[in-house]
Amino acid sequence: MKKIEVVAGVLVNDDKCLCVQRPKHKLDYISEKFEFPGGKIEDCETRQEALKRELHEELNIKVEVGDFIMTVNHQYPDFELTMHAFRIDVESREIRLNEHIYQIWLDREDLLQLDWAAADIPIVEKLKTLEWESL
Repeated sequence: MKKIEVVAGVLVNDDKCLCVQRPKHKLDYISEKFEFPGGKIEDCETRQEALKRELHEELNIKVEVGDFIMTVNHQYPDFELTMHAFRIDVESREIRLNEHIYQIWLDREDLLQLDWAAADIPIVEKLKTLEWESL
């Protein structure tokens, strides 16, 4: 089984989190699901370097990676995913979607109203229980 290691950014602006929607995909279980932006870690990259690169590629923004939130290990039908999530405070909600089809900024208590990719759900659940200062 293929193993993939990725990073995800929980972008926060005025107590709202950025949620982005994946495009249609041949794998139904991730097609058009919501996720936190990020992507694969390349060889010789730290997690933080990978997240900065991915967010620049996906959203056309430059960021400073904040505190580590959690690591999720999830078994999809076709691959095993390890995802490391970090908080990223941003001053603006102005982004350009280069890979996703939709974006929305939501309060943490409203995050579960979206149809999330399964691997992102543990992050959503943890965000609901944390004080912002503890992230």
